[in-house]
Amino acid sequence: AVNNVSLSVKRGETLGLVGESGCGKSTTARVMVGLQPVTSGEVIFKGRPLGRSASDRRDLGRSISVVFQDPATALNPRMIVHDALIDPLNVHGIGSPKEREAKVRDLLHLVGLPPSALNVLPRQISGGQRQRVAIARALALDPDIIVADEPTSALDVSVRAQVLNLLQDLKASLGLGLVFISHDINTVRYVSDRIAVMYFGKILELNTTEEIFNNPQEDYTRTLLSAVPSLLDV
Repeated sequence: AVNNVSLSVKRGETLGLVGESGCGKSTTARVMVGLQPVTSGEVIFKGRPLGRSASDRRDLGRSISVVFQDPATALNPRMIVHDALIDPLNVHGIGSPKEREAKVRDLLHLVGLPPSALNVLPRQISGGQRQRVAIARALALDPDIIVADEPTSALDVSVRAQVLNLLQDLKASLGLGLVFISHDINTVRYVSDRIAVMYFGKILELNTTEEIFNNPQEDYTRTLLSAVPSLLDV
């Protein structure tokens, strides 16, 4: 699914990964976060090859979080929002019980949800609110990097803009690194410092967002750009 892909991301920047469905974007994301082992090559994490020991997985889990495409399936339908947010803190043994409760309230405030949202099930709130909960859960362990795999594709256009703005604000305020994956190059343009264009499991082009849009080097990149809708004067 993925062939000779080489990518890097650090805190404070957003790397956009764009390409059509089936090109290997999600597989790349799964490898980056340790959900799928590599058949060849290696993943370098904080300057050293990522191992498969329990301690390595624990370190990776605390440093890199994931926001999935559909919050309805990413969140446990039987867990209220409070329990979904406090669960990673309990698993990793972070803080005292009182500190964990305070952290949960802070997370909810950080993503712009009211305290009343703590006691509801995912099905009782809107899609945009569910995605905010998913983002809050991704922030629970104070990660260095968030990998967001098509995080807005299941949302309405207006809600999509709110979630994109939220991710931008969080990146700026927390110094997060962000890998933003999408098939929509216009959405990727909005949030990314650099863009990697993927096609049939390979990275065809990797450059700054400005260079990708103003001076694309590959025919496939130009095809993606030509498919972007525009408003025309009639």
